[in-house]
Amino acid sequence: MLLAILAFGLVGVEVELLFLGHDETPTQFVPLVLIGLGLGVVLWHMMAESSASLTALRITMTLFIAAGLVGVALHYRGSVQFQKELDPSINGFALFMKAMQSKAPPALAPGVMVYIGLLGLACGFRLTNTGEKI
Repeated sequence: MLLAILAFGLVGVEVELLFLGHDETPTQFVPLVLIGLGLGVVLWHMMAESSASLTALRITMTLFIAAGLVGVALHYRGSVQFQKELDPSINGFALFMKAMQSKAPPALAPGVMVYIGLLGLACGFRLTNTGEKI
């Protein structure tokens, strides 16, 4: 069930990014490609449930977490630059708040990649004492 929820979320985020035109720079392609890869790995693991597919799932979901953290940093940096262009005198906490509240780019939006990665890791978690999936 968690894998199906994960696959549904991956499709939703991919569609949203495509509708938003998140493909203007090479770095904006990273989540699009990673989501496509993630969807393929999730579907593979749903069908095969092999140790190879589980390892691929874990590696891919770790990449999601890393991409999400880097994405938050990139979005925040872009938002700070935009706010500085609007008001060159802004700095400190006021700049931080403006950047975090900005809608273009939304600083925390890439956090969804971290969430997806954590959900995917939870899907691949096995209890060590019983070997059962949860």
